[in-house]
Amino acid sequence: MSLNRRTFLQLSAAGFVAGALASRARAAGSAPLSIKAIAFDGFAVFDPRPIFALAEQLFPGKGAELGNAWRTRQFDYAWQRTLIGRYRDFWQVTQDALVFSAKLLKLDLRPDQRDRLMQAYLEIKAWPDALPAMQSLKAAGLRLAFLANLTAEMMDAGMRNSGLEPLLEAHLSTDRVRAYKPDLRAYQMGVDAFGVSRNQIVFVAFAGWDVAGAKAFGYPTYWVNRLGLPVEELGITADGTGPDLHGLEAFCRSR
Repeated sequence: MSLNRRTFLQLSAAGFVAGALASRARAAGSAPLSIKAIAFDGFAVFDPRPIFALAEQLFPGKGAELGNAWRTRQFDYAWQRTLIGRYRDFWQVTQDALVFSAKLLKLDLRPDQRDRLMQAYLEIKAWPDALPAMQSLKAAGLRLAFLANLTAEMMDAGMRNSGLEPLLEAHLSTDRVRAYKPDLRAYQMGVDAFGVSRNQIVFVAFAGWDVAGAKAFGYPTYWVNRLGLPVEELGITADGTGPDLHGLEAFCRSR
């Protein structure tokens, strides 16, 4: 069939438009992702602030100081127990840290107050941005799981409280390997569970030290810097960062 000049130009224009639409579709996310899975630190998803607000209610004027000491000692104990081979799960480490911190600050921590503060960890809920962001990531075909120091029971409670249960695979709690992050054995759980290479798994960190550990292991790393903290002086920076989870999908598509 012969083509006149007008028909040729019309067909060329149509082809250009079709190509442009295809390019736009790929940009919108139809192109396959090289990232296959996302491993989340617990506190990148769960908001711990109500726990420390409760500390202020129970110890007016001392709650912030107790919260800071408790949080610091919590991770100190986790790291120290990993180093000396005396593992205890994160629930027990958290309680031990609370008891020590109260003694350090010379606060009279009654058993009922201790239990109430610990119970707050089972009432934890997700940050407001977490559910919609994770729904979008799941819809994009990404596999999602926690890779966290928290016990499975603590993560189960947070998921129930936040409607996250349909979105995540089995928990990768450090209880599995009896070594807390940033021990490399903890990060290896993601590779073993997802069955893909480490450069196909994005690790989402809440803390700067966790960024350093995950990236040293070899994960592409996204820092949810919710507290606006400076980069840790560890010689390692995140591959991507944001104040919440809203930028995570775009980061995964850019890899």
